[in-house]
Amino acid sequence: MATKLYVGNLPFTVSKEDLQDLFSEVGTVVSAQVVTDRETGRSRGFGFVEMSRPEEATAAVSRFDQTQVKGRTITVNEARPRTDRAEGPARSGYGGSR
Repeated sequence: MATKLYVGNLPFTVSKEDLQDLFSEVGTVVSAQVVTDRETGRSRGFGFVEMSRPEEATAAVSRFDQTQVKGRTITVNEARPRTDRAEGPARSGYGGSR
């Protein structure tokens, strides 16, 4: 069963291929994703890597958490399940007040 990892504080120049290459040092990478801004397409500075086995994910966290990638200290930990965000005035895009 694959395990998804959160990778934070990424340099904005890191691509999904860079993540795949880096994490393949400790195991089989099922997928790699750098999250981008919808409007600009620019990296938001974080991403996700899915490792094929839980042992590989544990090894990746041990190996890469708090290490330097292109001059930035990255954070790596097991990703939490995604939760739905409620739409409200502050999230609707219509300038609602809080």
